[in-house]
Amino acid sequence: MRFQKSIWSALVLAFVLLILAACSGGGEEGSEGSGGDTGDSGESGGQKITVFNRKVEISDQLAAMAKEYTEETGVEVEVLGTTGDDYLQQLQIRLNSNQGPSIFTLQNETEAEQLKSYAYDLSKEEYVQHIAPNMELKVDDKTVGVPYGVEGFGIVYNKDLVKPEDIADYESFVSTLEKFKGQGINGFGLAQDAYFLIGHMSNYPFALQEDHFDFIDRLNAGEVTMAETPEFQEFGKFMEAIKANTPNPLSITYDQEIGDFASGKTAMIHQGNWAFGMLSEFDFDFEVGMMPFPLMGNDKLAVGVGNNWVINSQKEEAEIQAANDFLNWMATSETGHRYIVEEFGFVPALTNIEAGELDPLSKAVLDASNSGETIPWAINYYPANIVPNDLTPLAQQFFSEDMTGEEFIAGMDEAWKGAQ
Repeated sequence: MRFQKSIWSALVLAFVLLILAACSGGGEEGSEGSGGDTGDSGESGGQKITVFNRKVEISDQLAAMAKEYTEETGVEVEVLGTTGDDYLQQLQIRLNSNQGPSIFTLQNETEAEQLKSYAYDLSKEEYVQHIAPNMELKVDDKTVGVPYGVEGFGIVYNKDLVKPEDIADYESFVSTLEKFKGQGINGFGLAQDAYFLIGHMSNYPFALQEDHFDFIDRLNAGEVTMAETPEFQEFGKFMEAIKANTPNPLSITYDQEIGDFASGKTAMIHQGNWAFGMLSEFDFDFEVGMMPFPLMGNDKLAVGVGNNWVINSQKEEAEIQAANDFLNWMATSETGHRYIVEEFGFVPALTNIEAGELDPLSKAVLDASNSGETIPWAINYYPANIVPNDLTPLAQQFFSEDMTGEEFIAGMDEAWKGAQ
């Protein structure tokens, strides 16, 4: 009798394991929420999908949206997540073990190239036509990712102190900094954090290349150098001017940078639309705007995407279609739009979404994105961790020692070689 029970228990266990394997990750650890009851989904004939989300700030909101989708369609959507900075590693483990999610997140072209065998081609899907110009994630000339939203950075300025025509090129930029220095005002504020010190600033000479992907590939191959490229040569001159006419950014925190700007001690800071959140905590009495950094006369904001939704191409056809339906619903339905703008707090990367009331910095980014008048985030194509590990120590040396702009660019070349 005991032997028969053991056989029966083994058969039941084997059956359960087969069901779990068929779910392709439905019971994985790290679940942040569920889109509804599995039984209801099955009764409605719906196909369950899983979403592996990288942006922890929207975890609860994404789970709530998944629940509304299930209630509307009968398709169960399970939201999975991870803590810490090991998202990509965890994603690769899941994909390589055939336990990957239906939808996952990739940040940029480098990650898309790395995982392109798992990225479903969305090029012919109708909803991707709403993606703002140049904001789609592409690999091998195929659209594989739908952006969460857009962000942008440039010069955030006090409209009482500065006009865009005051800093239209190198000469006017320098003369404006010198004028403010004479008045006891910081003309241009950076902060000590890696990306606020040099990461975002370094984007400009790359982004202004005719093809920044090709330029970086040739830089990696040793076919070009920054020191011999005009955009970098002028960038070195801009860095010299900032060093000579503004306080040392190594002693300025992000909080202080924003606070000094709000109090009128600083006329301009180099920041993104995300800065308005902290700025709004201060009591300031002037209008703010965002203008392009005028390297080589540049007149466009740097606008890009932090994360993109990608469909797992290795899934069965029915699951791929269900994942497509979910992204289509998010991109085209009133409920999806509400979550993107109001619950997630994103600046829409889709031109069919009404953004509603935006702060002036986010409005500037949205207008630039929808018009296509932007320069890219070339930083997304940098070698991994080069900003904190290589460029930041170089910038710290530049601002603390007797180093010229020309020497700084030569140092960037050396840092790049070491980071590959």
